[in-house]
Order: sequence, then structure tokens, then C-alpha cells
Amino acid sequence: TRPGGSGPARRVLLVLQAMDCGGKDGTIKRVAGAMDPLGLHIRSFGPPTPEELRHDFLWRIRRALPAAGYLGVFNRSHYEDVLVARVEALVPEATWRARYDEINAFERELTERGVTLIKVMLHISYAEQGERLLERLDDPRKYWKYNPADVAARARWDDYQAAYAEALGRCGTEAAPWFVVPADRKWYRDWAVAHLLRETFATLDLGYPPAGFDPVRERERLRTGVIEACGTPEVNTR
Repeated sequence: TRPGGSGPARRVLLVLQAMDCGGKDGTIKRVAGAMDPLGLHIRSFGPPTPEELRHDFLWRIRRALPAAGYLGVFNRSHYEDVLVARVEALVPEATWRARYDEINAFERELTERGVTLIKVMLHISYAEQGERLLERLDDPRKYWKYNPADVAARARWDDYQAAYAEALGRCGTEAAPWFVVPADRKWYRDWAVAHLLRETFATLDLGYPPAGFDPVRERERLRTGVIEACGTPEVNTR
């Protein structure tokens, strides 16, 4: 969709970050699930594959960007490389510290290319996370959601909070600000993210693309074609 019918084709990218059990999947299901799937581009980012590790950390992110006219949703994102990589010491400190500036430059590039970024941290409390992890163990239908590694990450809660605080502070810019949404109450989480999207769409002056044909002529062709194909209906007098 083009704003005002002119200018570069726009796209919106919703970035969701959260601690484990923060509700990224649920938010996508309830908020993006209410939209036409033909206009959505949803990607989830886990640990890098061997191929991805052979490139810089933004390589896989660039390959996953939505096309023009789409709403993209990232379940985790390039911020994993200043969060998990930092807390778990996956790279030297000098490496992950340099990434803040790289992320800012990357996001500035995106906005200049017509991408509207909505970066949301779903902020779950320590107590609520514990309850949700227990629920996954209590219900066999939720075993697939449980990862023993989540308990190890939970033990580093303060370290992750410090990492989030610095990432939000260093990479919250005027063009690509961060929004922190309380996520303990699922209904409020979904409402808040939906309204962020709605407010963003309202600022873009979106409109339907113009017709690539003459509607008046096509209407006449259709009307004439129907008459020619059907002819004059016969009246059954019996």
C-alpha cells in the first residue's frame, strides 16, 4: 500500500521481544491472527544455523524483511545478539557492544527505505513467568512449549533485565522507538499491541492502490458481455 497514493511503497515491521513465557506467540496469534494472512509476513528467530553463523548477525534479519505492502512480524529479532549473546557470553564483550551502533544504523536504513518499525518489549514479571512455566509442566498438552533451558535463563533474570535496559536505552530512537507493554495480563497485552498497530496505520495515510484499468469501460464490457452470453430470456408459457 502506498501512502497517499505516491512515494515509496511502505511496509510495517512489528518486532516482539520478551523473556521466555512473555507471550510473543500469543500476541501474534491474537493480534496478527485477526488480519488477512495474505498481507502478513511472520518470522521467528531461534539460535543461528551454521550457515547464518558464517555471516554477520544482521544477514538473516535482512533476508527476513517483509516485502513492500506487507505487515512483517518478528518473533525475536536482531536484538537477540545484544541480549542472549551478551548474557550467555556467546561473543566477546567488544563484539556485542559494537552491535548497538550497527543496529541503530540498520534501523535508520530501514526507515529511510519506507519501513515503519514498531518495537515492543512484552514485559513479564518474574512471578508470572514462574507460574507460566509451571503450567507447562502441569499440562501434557503444553510439554512442547517447555524447554529446560528456560530455567537456566530464569536464573540469570537480573542479567537479562540489565541487558534489556541497555538495549532499550541505546537503541530507542526517534525513528524507531521502543514500547514496553506489561504482559502479565494477556488481554491487556493484546489490546496494547493492537492499538499500537492501529495508531501506526493511522499515521501512514494508507489507501487502496489505484485501478490499472478504466472502471467505466470495464463496467460496460461486463454488462454487454452478460447480455450477449445470455441473450433474451425465454418465457415458459406452458
